[in-house]
Amino acid sequence: MTNKKGFTTKSLHTELPQKDAYNALHMPVYDGVAFEFDTAEDIRDSFEGKVFAHAYSRTTNPTVAYFEQKLLNLTGAHAVMALSSGMAAISNALLALVEKGGNIVSSNHLFGHTYALLKETLPAWGIEVRFVDMSDLEQVRNNIDEKTRVLFFETITNPQLEILDIAQISHLAHENNVVVVADSTITPPYVFESAKFGVDVEVMSATKFMSGGAAAVGGVVIDNGLFDWSKVPALETWYDKFEKNALALRIRKEIFRHLGGCMTAHTAHYLNMGLDILALRVDRCVENCLVLGEFFGKHPKVKEVTYPGLKDNAYYELNQKQFSGKPGAVMTIDLESKEKCFSFFNQLKLVRRATNLNDNKTLIIHPESTIYCEFDTEEKKEMGIRDTMMRISVGIEDVEDLIQDFNQALELI
Repeated sequence: MTNKKGFTTKSLHTELPQKDAYNALHMPVYDGVAFEFDTAEDIRDSFEGKVFAHAYSRTTNPTVAYFEQKLLNLTGAHAVMALSSGMAAISNALLALVEKGGNIVSSNHLFGHTYALLKETLPAWGIEVRFVDMSDLEQVRNNIDEKTRVLFFETITNPQLEILDIAQISHLAHENNVVVVADSTITPPYVFESAKFGVDVEVMSATKFMSGGAAAVGGVVIDNGLFDWSKVPALETWYDKFEKNALALRIRKEIFRHLGGCMTAHTAHYLNMGLDILALRVDRCVENCLVLGEFFGKHPKVKEVTYPGLKDNAYYELNQKQFSGKPGAVMTIDLESKEKCFSFFNQLKLVRRATNLNDNKTLIIHPESTIYCEFDTEEKKEMGIRDTMMRISVGIEDVEDLIQDFNQALELI
């Protein structure tokens, strides 16, 4: 008989860092900004990093630290850093890993704002980004050189819903001493054990599945402790001082602290509660996706339905291998034209017309005219964004009610 605890049990029973004065079962919300020290020596040692203590909430906060500890407990990672948003997590991780003059090889299929960060913002700061079709290993290999520091991709692309063979990508990266950074927002730790597939650093929008229903905006960086940071030029001086903690401490003591991407205590409070029920919500959402996929697949007005959990999907086997058959809760459908998409969109009564993923409510958006509206036609084509495609983030409603709403809207177009 094994003593290994399940995901939800570990989340619910992560111990508080110290006994609460009132024996609270939940970690209290520490809204305070500053924390008192007993002596000059104590506060000096804290600022010099000789001891861990909360001094100022922009750097560390007890409620946020408990959220980080929960994720450490759930993932078995080496270090976790909580930030103000998923975009903050991506930017902080990449800025910590890549020096001016270094380059990133990235998938060309990314969430729109991530793509813009890599294409416009990072190059302006002296970091080159090379976009490739990462499913083509030769193309990836041919774009790696002595200045390549990171391979970056999404575990399931949003909204294209493509899946890479992550173990193959990781092997190629590590052959070249390149760090693997994966955005695993759609596949949280409950369904994806990233370290098993060679991912060195995970970045996630905690706003999505972790928040428990779109209650708070946050992000996380997870260092799996796999990579030798002495091989990363941007971390050279940090490795000399902190060794295995080089990445975590560069983010926390420099990038994160200087750019101010801190998570609030109230955000961490919502995320702590969201983690406790994450597995329950993921399972319900996946079940709903599978039923909806079957419904859309049979409807004559739906030209294409994409969800990696469906057996006829090109990525079904990779989904089974990497995500235990639970590839998140985002699916897309294609209709006959953009005009049909808009008409369908406007006829929905229960499904919410909104941007976001993994709310408890089902949401729908037309990506081409919204998230990707600032890109030109050629860029949209390169990123696989079609004007006939609708992205659906499937929630936890009773699936019969969702089918009824989608069906009545389809019948009216």
